[in-house]
Amino acid sequence: MDGGSIKQKYLQRSKTGWTHYQLGYHLVWIPKYRRKVLTGAVERECKRLIYECSKKHGLRVIALETDIDHIHVFISASPRYFPANIANLLKGETSRMLRLRFPFLKGKCGKDQLWTPAYYVGSVGKVFSATVFRYITECQGKQR
Repeated sequence: MDGGSIKQKYLQRSKTGWTHYQLGYHLVWIPKYRRKVLTGAVERECKRLIYECSKKHGLRVIALETDIDHIHVFISASPRYFPANIANLLKGETSRMLRLRFPFLKGKCGKDQLWTPAYYVGSVGKVFSATVFRYITECQGKQR
């Protein structure tokens, strides 16, 4: 299945009273000091918490994978959730719960935060930017 089919199949396509939307975000974040802590039970619990938090807030996890020192999440959300809000929800809840369940993480990554404040976000939509650019510059207003 090509990337376009995956996006169209899995991104939430919905509407509110004023908005029709189909949005997705690719988020990546790392533990403080780039510690290699996402293994075994910590990795499994982290993934479970991301799914749980997403469901609680009406977000849809399309893909989720971890490496020992970072997390990738492809998530679909309504426009009321801006990317920083999504990152803060997922990072905040997982940090809090993982440090409670695995106290050794406080010693490895710090007692107050598990993740660095930084993160990467890339937006994903139904159409590519080149398509939108071409539509606006070549098609709009030409039928006058």
